[in-house]
Amino acid sequence: MELSDAIRRLSALAQESRLAVFRLLVKAGPEGRAAGEIARALFTPANTLSAQLLVLANAGLIRARREGRSIIYAINFDAMGELLVFLTEDCCGGRAEMCALLAQATSRATCTPPKTGERHETSARARRRR
Repeated sequence: MELSDAIRRLSALAQESRLAVFRLLVKAGPEGRAAGEIARALFTPANTLSAQLLVLANAGLIRARREGRSIIYAINFDAMGELLVFLTEDCCGGRAEMCALLAQATSRATCTPPKTGERHETSARARRRR
């Protein structure tokens, strides 16, 4: 990965609302979520969400597809993986013991979608702030 691509992707994630959108879409998996669903889940006005989605899309972190009248946004898992590899590929100069925390975090990551009715943590946080 080019340094400029990594900087563009990290910059896109370096804002609270965009990071919340990104994390919501990671949890949604490859199916993604409609723009309206994202806006409701994160209590975000449509015009604000549109700007956030544009930044993430321009960074290559998400993709959009049309389904009927809806635009569905989903994570570009290849781009996310490339960024994670870029950030960790030379971890600790080959000393595995130094990267134990990273290895533990990676082993905890699951690709199991949330159960029906399960609330998104960002939504709850957003409601508490209001």
